[in-house]
Amino acid sequence: MKALRFYAPEDVRLEDVEEPTCGPAEVKLRVRNCSTCGTDVKILHNGHQNLTPPRTIGHEIAGEVVEVGSEVNATYGADWKVGDRAQVIAAVPCGECHECRKGWMAVCQNQTSVGYQYDGGFAEYMIVPTQVLKVDGLNRIPDNVGFDEASAAEPFACAINAQELLGIEEGDTVVVFGAGPIGCMHIRIARGVHKAGAVYLVDVNADRLKMSADAVQPEETINGAEVDVVERVMELTGGRGADVVITATAANVTQEQAIAMAARNGRISFFGGLPKTDPTITCDSNVVHYRQLHIHGANGSAPEHNKRALEYISTGQVPVKDLITEHIPLERALDAFGIVQRGEAIKVTVEP
Repeated sequence: MKALRFYAPEDVRLEDVEEPTCGPAEVKLRVRNCSTCGTDVKILHNGHQNLTPPRTIGHEIAGEVVEVGSEVNATYGADWKVGDRAQVIAAVPCGECHECRKGWMAVCQNQTSVGYQYDGGFAEYMIVPTQVLKVDGLNRIPDNVGFDEASAAEPFACAINAQELLGIEEGDTVVVFGAGPIGCMHIRIARGVHKAGAVYLVDVNADRLKMSADAVQPEETINGAEVDVVERVMELTGGRGADVVITATAANVTQEQAIAMAARNGRISFFGGLPKTDPTITCDSNVVHYRQLHIHGANGSAPEHNKRALEYISTGQVPVKDLITEHIPLERALDAFGIVQRGEAIKVTVEP
Protein backbone atom coordinates (compact mmCIF):
# COMPACT_ATOMS: atom_id res chain seq x y z
CA MET A 1 0.00 0.00 0.00
CA LYS A 2 0.99 3.68 -0.23
CA ALA A 3 1.94 5.53 2.95
CA LEU A 4 3.54 8.88 3.80
CA ARG A 5 6.55 8.09 5.98
CA PHE A 6 8.66 10.41 8.12
CA TYR A 7 12.38 9.59 8.23
CA ALA A 8 13.93 12.86 9.39
CA PRO A 9 13.21 16.60 9.21
CA GLU A 10 12.74 17.53 5.52
CA ASP A 11 12.76 13.80 4.66
CA VAL A 12 9.15 12.63 4.33
CA ARG A 13 8.47 10.07 1.59
CA LEU A 14 5.42 8.64 -0.09
CA GLU A 15 6.37 5.00 -0.53
CA ASP A 16 5.11 1.47 -0.95
CA VAL A 17 4.99 -0.44 2.33
CA GLU A 18 3.49 -3.72 3.48
CA GLU A 19 -0.21 -3.50 4.28
CA PRO A 20 -0.46 -3.82 8.09
CA THR A 21 -1.86 -6.94 9.71
CA CYS A 22 -4.51 -6.80 12.42
CA GLY A 23 -3.72 -8.31 15.81
CA PRO A 24 -6.35 -10.00 18.03
CA ALA A 25 -6.85 -6.85 20.15
CA GLU A 26 -6.73 -4.36 17.25
CA VAL A 27 -8.98 -2.99 14.51
CA LYS A 28 -7.91 -2.38 10.91
CA LEU A 29 -9.26 0.63 9.02
CA ARG A 30 -9.39 1.58 5.37
CA VAL A 31 -8.54 5.26 5.72
CA ARG A 32 -11.01 7.47 3.87
CA ASN A 33 -9.87 10.89 5.10
CA CYS A 34 -6.87 12.13 7.04
CA SER A 35 -6.90 15.89 7.43
CA THR A 36 -3.86 18.09 7.85
CA CYS A 37 -2.91 20.72 10.40
CA GLY A 38 -0.05 23.01 11.29
CA THR A 39 1.50 20.30 13.45
CA ASP A 40 2.03 18.15 10.35
CA VAL A 41 3.97 21.02 8.77
CA LYS A 42 6.08 21.35 11.94
CA ILE A 43 6.82 17.62 11.83
CA LEU A 44 7.88 17.87 8.18
CA HIS A 45 10.40 20.61 8.94
CA ASN A 46 11.45 19.87 12.52
CA GLY A 47 10.39 16.34 13.46
CA HIS A 48 9.01 15.74 16.96
CA GLN A 49 10.54 14.36 20.14
CA ASN A 50 7.80 11.70 20.46
CA LEU A 51 8.01 10.57 16.85
CA THR A 52 10.14 7.51 16.22
CA PRO A 53 11.14 7.17 12.53
CA PRO A 54 10.39 5.69 10.15
CA ARG A 55 6.75 6.48 10.96
CA THR A 56 3.56 6.87 8.95
CA ILE A 57 2.26 10.28 10.05
CA GLY A 58 -1.23 11.80 10.10
CA HIS A 59 -3.53 12.07 13.11
CA GLU A 60 -6.92 13.48 11.99
CA ILE A 61 -8.42 10.20 10.84
CA ALA A 62 -11.70 8.74 9.67
CA GLY A 63 -12.19 5.46 7.86
CA GLU A 64 -14.04 2.21 7.37
CA VAL A 65 -13.50 -0.93 9.46
CA VAL A 66 -12.14 -3.76 7.31
CA GLU A 67 -11.09 -6.18 10.07
CA VAL A 68 -11.89 -6.62 13.77
CA GLY A 69 -9.47 -8.55 15.97
CA SER A 70 -10.92 -11.70 17.56
CA GLU A 71 -10.58 -10.33 21.12
CA VAL A 72 -11.77 -6.76 20.54
CA ASN A 73 -15.50 -6.88 21.16
CA ALA A 74 -15.34 -9.19 24.18
CA THR A 75 -12.43 -7.34 25.78
CA TYR A 76 -13.75 -3.81 25.33
CA GLY A 77 -17.51 -4.42 25.46
CA ALA A 78 -17.78 -3.22 21.87
CA ASP A 79 -19.72 -4.28 18.81
CA TRP A 80 -17.42 -3.37 15.94
CA LYS A 81 -17.95 -5.09 12.62
CA VAL A 82 -16.62 -4.86 9.07
CA GLY A 83 -18.14 -1.90 7.23
CA ASP A 84 -18.59 0.31 10.29
CA ARG A 85 -17.52 3.94 9.85
CA ALA A 86 -15.14 5.18 12.52
CA GLN A 87 -13.16 8.20 13.72
CA VAL A 88 -9.93 7.78 15.70
CA ILE A 89 -8.65 9.89 18.59
CA ALA A 90 -5.13 11.28 18.16
CA ALA A 91 -4.03 11.92 21.76
CA VAL A 92 -4.14 8.57 23.55
CA PRO A 93 -4.30 8.66 27.37
CA CYS A 94 -3.09 5.72 29.46
CA GLY A 95 -6.29 5.58 31.52
CA GLU A 96 -4.35 4.69 34.68
CA CYS A 97 -2.23 7.63 35.90
CA HIS A 98 -3.27 10.18 38.54
CA GLU A 99 -4.54 12.62 35.90
CA CYS A 100 -6.59 9.97 34.07
CA ARG A 101 -8.12 8.75 37.35
CA LYS A 102 -9.10 12.35 38.12
CA GLY A 103 -10.83 12.58 34.73
CA TRP A 104 -8.14 14.85 33.25
CA MET A 105 -7.32 12.64 30.28
CA ALA A 106 -6.29 15.60 28.11
CA VAL A 107 -3.21 16.02 30.32
CA CYS A 108 -2.33 12.36 30.86
CA GLN A 109 1.32 12.19 31.86
CA ASN A 110 1.82 8.96 29.87
CA GLN A 111 -0.01 10.12 26.75
CA THR A 112 0.97 8.58 23.42
CA SER A 113 -0.26 9.71 20.02
CA VAL A 114 -1.43 8.27 16.72
CA GLY A 115 1.04 9.27 14.02
CA TYR A 116 3.83 9.56 16.60
CA GLN A 117 4.28 6.33 18.60
CA TYR A 118 1.76 4.51 16.36
CA ASP A 119 1.49 4.61 12.58
CA GLY A 120 -1.02 7.23 11.47
CA GLY A 121 -3.53 7.95 8.75
CA PHE A 122 -1.64 9.21 5.69
CA ALA A 123 -1.91 5.68 4.30
CA GLU A 124 -4.42 3.45 2.59
CA TYR A 125 -4.81 1.26 5.69
CA MET A 126 -3.93 1.64 9.36
CA ILE A 127 -4.17 -0.31 12.58
CA VAL A 128 -6.12 1.14 15.49
CA PRO A 129 -3.90 0.06 18.40
CA THR A 130 -5.05 -1.64 21.58
CA GLN A 131 -4.36 1.47 23.66
CA VAL A 132 -6.90 3.48 21.63
CA LEU A 133 -9.56 0.80 22.11
CA LYS A 134 -8.74 0.52 25.83
CA VAL A 135 -9.74 4.17 26.42
CA ASP A 136 -12.79 4.02 24.09
CA GLY A 137 -11.06 6.13 21.46
CA LEU A 138 -12.57 4.59 18.32
CA ASN A 139 -15.84 6.40 17.66
CA ARG A 140 -18.77 5.58 15.41
CA ILE A 141 -19.40 8.24 12.78
CA PRO A 142 -23.07 9.33 12.73
CA ASP A 143 -24.89 8.40 9.52
CA ASN A 144 -25.32 12.03 8.43
CA VAL A 145 -21.62 12.91 8.89
CA GLY A 146 -19.16 12.43 6.02
CA PHE A 147 -15.71 10.91 6.42
CA ASP A 148 -14.16 14.30 5.67
CA GLU A 149 -16.21 16.01 8.40
CA ALA A 150 -15.44 13.21 10.86
CA SER A 151 -11.70 13.63 10.28
CA ALA A 152 -12.09 17.24 11.47
CA ALA A 153 -13.50 16.01 14.79
CA GLU A 154 -10.00 15.64 16.26
CA PRO A 155 -8.92 19.32 16.06
CA PHE A 156 -12.51 20.25 16.88
CA ALA A 157 -12.15 18.18 20.09
CA CYS A 158 -9.09 20.21 21.07
CA ALA A 159 -11.10 23.43 20.71
CA ILE A 160 -13.94 21.96 22.80
CA ASN A 161 -11.44 21.14 25.55
CA ALA A 162 -10.12 24.72 25.55
CA GLN A 163 -13.56 26.34 25.64
CA GLU A 164 -14.75 24.01 28.39
CA LEU A 165 -11.99 25.46 30.58
CA LEU A 166 -12.95 29.06 29.69
CA GLY A 167 -16.57 28.91 30.80
CA ILE A 168 -17.89 31.10 27.97
CA GLU A 169 -21.25 32.59 28.92
CA GLU A 170 -24.12 33.78 26.76
CA GLY A 171 -23.40 37.24 25.35
CA ASP A 172 -19.65 37.21 26.10
CA THR A 173 -17.42 39.19 23.75
CA VAL A 174 -14.84 36.84 22.23
CA VAL A 175 -11.60 37.60 20.38
CA VAL A 176 -9.94 34.80 18.40
CA PHE A 177 -6.35 35.23 17.20
CA GLY A 178 -5.58 33.06 14.17
CA ALA A 179 -7.74 32.73 11.05
CA GLY A 180 -6.79 29.13 10.37
CA PRO A 181 -9.20 26.18 10.63
CA ILE A 182 -8.92 25.97 14.40
CA GLY A 183 -9.72 29.67 14.76
CA CYS A 184 -12.81 29.14 12.61
CA MET A 185 -13.86 26.19 14.77
CA HIS A 186 -13.37 28.25 17.92
CA ILE A 187 -15.73 30.90 16.56
CA ARG A 188 -18.38 28.34 15.63
CA ILE A 189 -18.19 26.58 19.00
CA ALA A 190 -18.33 29.86 20.92
CA ARG A 191 -21.47 30.81 19.04
CA GLY A 192 -23.17 27.49 18.37
CA VAL A 193 -22.57 25.88 21.76
CA HIS A 194 -21.96 28.74 24.22
CA LYS A 195 -24.12 31.48 22.61
CA ALA A 196 -21.33 34.07 22.69
CA GLY A 197 -22.07 37.66 21.70
CA ALA A 198 -19.81 39.67 19.39
CA VAL A 199 -16.84 37.72 18.02
CA TYR A 200 -13.75 39.36 16.51
CA LEU A 201 -11.19 37.51 14.37
CA VAL A 202 -7.54 38.65 14.27
CA ASP A 203 -4.75 37.66 11.86
CA VAL A 204 -1.85 39.27 9.99
CA ASN A 205 -2.52 37.49 6.67
CA ALA A 206 -5.14 39.56 4.83
CA ASP A 207 -6.07 36.82 2.34
CA ARG A 208 -6.51 34.17 5.03
CA LEU A 209 -8.47 36.61 7.18
CA LYS A 210 -10.91 37.29 4.35
CA MET A 211 -11.24 33.61 3.39
CA SER A 212 -12.05 32.56 6.96
CA ALA A 213 -14.28 35.58 7.63
CA ASP A 214 -16.35 34.74 4.54
CA ALA A 215 -16.98 31.31 6.09
CA VAL A 216 -17.59 32.10 9.79
CA GLN A 217 -18.78 35.73 9.60
CA PRO A 218 -17.22 37.37 12.67
CA GLU A 219 -18.65 40.73 13.67
CA GLU A 220 -15.36 42.26 12.57
CA THR A 221 -11.95 41.20 11.32
CA ILE A 222 -8.82 42.90 12.63
CA ASN A 223 -5.59 42.82 10.62
CA GLY A 224 -2.78 42.90 13.17
CA ALA A 225 -0.32 43.97 10.48
CA GLU A 226 -2.26 47.19 9.87
CA VAL A 227 -3.75 48.34 13.18
CA ASP A 228 -3.07 48.23 16.92
CA VAL A 229 -5.12 45.15 17.86
CA VAL A 230 -5.50 46.00 21.55
CA GLU A 231 -6.56 49.56 20.77
CA ARG A 232 -9.14 48.36 18.23
CA VAL A 233 -10.65 45.79 20.61
CA MET A 234 -10.91 48.45 23.29
CA GLU A 235 -12.72 50.72 20.81
CA LEU A 236 -15.12 47.93 19.81
CA THR A 237 -15.94 47.12 23.44
CA GLY A 238 -16.38 50.69 24.68
CA GLY A 239 -13.12 50.52 26.61
CA ARG A 240 -14.10 47.41 28.59
CA GLY A 241 -12.07 44.79 26.76
CA ALA A 242 -12.91 41.22 25.72
CA ASP A 243 -14.51 38.71 28.05
CA VAL A 244 -12.73 35.81 26.34
CA VAL A 245 -9.54 35.78 24.26
CA ILE A 246 -8.26 32.68 22.46
CA THR A 247 -4.78 32.70 20.91
CA ALA A 248 -4.98 30.00 18.21
CA THR A 249 -1.62 30.90 16.76
CA ALA A 250 2.04 30.32 17.63
CA ALA A 251 2.92 34.01 18.02
CA ASN A 252 4.29 35.37 21.31
CA VAL A 253 2.87 38.85 20.74
CA THR A 254 -0.71 37.56 20.60
CA GLN A 255 -0.45 36.20 24.14
CA GLU A 256 0.82 39.56 25.38
CA GLN A 257 -1.97 41.35 23.50
CA ALA A 258 -4.53 38.92 24.95
CA ILE A 259 -3.60 39.94 28.49
CA ALA A 260 -3.65 43.63 27.57
CA MET A 261 -7.13 43.49 25.98
CA ALA A 262 -8.90 41.24 28.48
CA ALA A 263 -11.80 42.74 30.43
CA ARG A 264 -12.16 42.45 34.20
CA ASN A 265 -12.66 38.78 35.09
CA GLY A 266 -11.60 37.97 31.51
CA ARG A 267 -10.65 34.45 30.49
CA ILE A 268 -7.70 33.79 28.21
CA SER A 269 -6.74 30.56 26.44
CA PHE A 270 -3.15 30.12 25.34
CA PHE A 271 -4.30 27.58 22.76
CA GLY A 272 -1.39 27.75 20.32
CA GLY A 273 1.98 26.60 21.64
CA LEU A 274 5.01 28.85 21.13
CA PRO A 275 8.26 27.85 19.40
CA LYS A 276 10.55 25.89 21.72
CA THR A 277 13.37 28.29 20.80
CA ASP A 278 11.33 31.30 21.98
CA PRO A 279 8.70 30.19 24.52
CA THR A 280 8.52 33.22 26.81
CA ILE A 281 6.38 36.37 26.88
CA THR A 282 6.31 39.56 28.92
CA CYS A 283 3.34 39.55 31.27
CA ASP A 284 2.20 42.62 33.21
CA SER A 285 1.37 40.77 36.41
CA ASN A 286 -0.49 43.76 37.81
CA VAL A 287 -2.96 43.62 34.91
CA VAL A 288 -3.63 39.97 35.73
CA HIS A 289 -3.89 40.80 39.43
CA TYR A 290 -6.11 43.88 39.37
CA ARG A 291 -8.39 42.76 36.55
CA GLN A 292 -8.69 39.30 38.12
CA LEU A 293 -7.80 37.56 34.87
CA HIS A 294 -7.90 33.80 34.33
CA ILE A 295 -5.19 32.42 32.01
CA HIS A 296 -5.58 28.84 30.82
CA GLY A 297 -3.35 26.52 28.90
CA ALA A 298 -5.08 24.12 26.54
CA ASN A 299 -3.35 21.18 24.93
CA GLY A 300 -5.05 18.40 23.06
CA SER A 301 -8.24 16.64 24.08
CA ALA A 302 -9.73 13.65 25.84
CA PRO A 303 -11.62 10.82 24.11
CA GLU A 304 -14.95 12.27 25.32
CA HIS A 305 -14.22 15.56 23.49
CA ASN A 306 -13.97 13.65 20.19
CA LYS A 307 -17.38 12.09 20.80
CA ARG A 308 -18.87 15.49 21.56
CA ALA A 309 -17.31 16.93 18.38
CA LEU A 310 -19.01 14.27 16.26
CA GLU A 311 -22.30 14.98 18.02
CA TYR A 312 -22.05 18.75 17.41
CA ILE A 313 -21.28 18.13 13.72
CA SER A 314 -24.16 15.67 13.41
CA THR A 315 -26.74 17.97 15.04
CA GLY A 316 -25.62 20.95 12.97
CA GLN A 317 -24.70 22.97 16.08
CA VAL A 318 -21.19 23.38 14.71
CA PRO A 319 -20.89 22.81 10.94
CA VAL A 320 -17.46 21.96 9.54
CA LYS A 321 -18.19 20.82 5.97
CA ASP A 322 -17.66 24.26 4.44
CA LEU A 323 -14.37 24.72 6.32
CA ILE A 324 -12.83 21.81 4.39
CA THR A 325 -11.87 23.72 1.28
CA GLU A 326 -9.32 21.36 -0.29
CA HIS A 327 -9.60 17.58 -0.94
CA ILE A 328 -6.30 16.09 -2.09
CA PRO A 329 -5.30 12.49 -3.01
CA LEU A 330 -2.62 10.74 -0.98
CA GLU A 331 -0.20 11.01 -3.92
CA ARG A 332 -0.21 14.80 -3.39
CA ALA A 333 -0.03 14.78 0.40
CA LEU A 334 3.13 16.90 0.48
CA ASP A 335 1.34 19.48 -1.67
CA ALA A 336 -1.30 19.58 1.06
CA PHE A 337 1.37 20.52 3.60
CA GLY A 338 2.47 23.40 1.37
CA ILE A 339 -1.09 24.68 1.06
CA VAL A 340 -1.43 24.60 4.87
CA GLN A 341 1.89 26.36 5.37
CA ARG A 342 0.98 29.14 2.95
CA GLY A 343 -2.51 29.56 4.38
CA GLU A 344 -4.16 29.04 1.00
CA ALA A 345 -7.08 26.98 2.33
CA ILE A 346 -9.03 26.80 5.55
CA LYS A 347 -8.88 23.02 6.07
CA VAL A 348 -7.10 20.55 3.79
CA THR A 349 -8.01 16.86 3.84
CA VAL A 350 -6.12 14.00 2.24
CA GLU A 351 -8.10 11.12 0.73
CA PRO A 352 -6.05 7.92 0.35
